[in-house]
Amino acid sequence: MTRVELPKAVLDFAARGPDWAAHVDRLPGLIRDLLDEWDLERDGVMLHGHGSVVLPVLADGVPGVLKVGFPDVETEHEALALQRWGGRGAVRLLRADPHRRAVLLERLLTADLTGLWDLEACDVVAGLYGLIHVPAPPQLATVTSYVGRWTGPLAALPRDAPIPRRLVEQAVGLARELADDPGSTGTLVHGDLHYENVLAAEREPWLVIDPHPMSGDPHYEPAPMLWNRWEELAGDIRGGVRRRFHALLDAASLDEDRARAWVVVRMVVNAYWSIEDAERAGRALDQEEREWITCCVAVAKAVQD
Repeated sequence: MTRVELPKAVLDFAARGPDWAAHVDRLPGLIRDLLDEWDLERDGVMLHGHGSVVLPVLADGVPGVLKVGFPDVETEHEALALQRWGGRGAVRLLRADPHRRAVLLERLLTADLTGLWDLEACDVVAGLYGLIHVPAPPQLATVTSYVGRWTGPLAALPRDAPIPRRLVEQAVGLARELADDPGSTGTLVHGDLHYENVLAAEREPWLVIDPHPMSGDPHYEPAPMLWNRWEELAGDIRGGVRRRFHALLDAASLDEDRARAWVVVRMVVNAYWSIEDAERAGRALDQEEREWITCCVAVAKAVQD
């Protein structure tokens, strides 16, 4: 029987709560079953992301990776999105078991876009938008339903919340306008497309990985490219954010007003989640959360100043 040992960082996932603990507990057996059922041979050291493990394998001698993720809503339809893309602009799906959140993928290289100048990386991502923004499968949740869950709680934030009231009111208004716009749904969007979710490959220079797919609007996509690699913007946050924003818009021919609206909505919702997390835990915001809220507010302001 194949022995499966989890890295300490993956074992530490269990501290996130009982659902995570249960997932970590069953993960070795799940991986072992998949290796046996899919006739896979281990071919390297197990890696991990925020909520998934990735194991290099050989399938009939062909290099691949077995990815098993935590069963959350965001990644529920990863296999469906990868199947829809069919390897065009994205990693190729070889096999899937959506019930067990398991996918067998082609093996890509290890280099990602963090090794490129950020504006060069923006050009790469903008080119990938044109490949992956295809009609959305009907099974996907809509971006508008996802964002719509937060407009009420956002509007109810007290005036002394650590997000400027003007920005909160603006985000709520924009979210409601976008929710009423038919153009806000219908396109398959990645949802979390940033520098580390694009890997180098042999069959193409760069391919997308790790989608959080929804039926949405291409203009929903740019925000993660603005808040990631944040430390590189020190000293010129406004200018750096704006340069990335306009590089993406120009290369992908996106509408500036619409993209700006989605950035504002996404950043304010992101900031709200930190407030909500602290409130649920019955504690004050910690330093990391305060810094994240500051980042979110700075990005939302930078794209419209």
